[in-house]
Amino acid sequence: MRCPRFTKPTRMVAGLLAALLFAILTVPLGAETVSTPRAGHGFGPAYDSAHEITLTGDIQQVVTRHVAGTPGGMHLMVAGPQGIVDAHVGPFLSKETKEALHTGTPVQIVGAMATVRGKNYLMVRELNIGGNTITVRSEHGFLRRVHTNHVQRPSSEKKAGVETNGGAR
Repeated sequence: MRCPRFTKPTRMVAGLLAALLFAILTVPLGAETVSTPRAGHGFGPAYDSAHEITLTGDIQQVVTRHVAGTPGGMHLMVAGPQGIVDAHVGPFLSKETKEALHTGTPVQIVGAMATVRGKNYLMVRELNIGGNTITVRSEHGFLRRVHTNHVQRPSSEKKAGVETNGGAR
């Protein structure tokens, strides 16, 4: 008696499917698992909000010029109880805030320490100067752009300009 024509291809397909199923089941068993979750990494150093500290001290130096290998933006060298700390405030401070930062100014800083190329920096989240609190970073460590309030002219001055020009055309 002869075997039907389709038994050999059917057995071959069944064998291939069994091999594929075996491969699918064994591959994940050898994969590595992540041991511990780490703080998020973005474009800058990681910010670990779980380890925030508050530092109170006086500004010893304001560094506005970028030095290769350091986080970009303004740095404040602050004298605190543990010595001089390099506090990174970033590039987005308002003009008024930058003008208020000078040697000898007392500040209170809330932030988290981070290591960049072997050097420790305090990544500032909140900066308190003379009772004014400036939010520099979000709770997740992302730098915030600080918008200043532009002085707006009263509406009567705007209308007066239109009326002297003969009105709108």
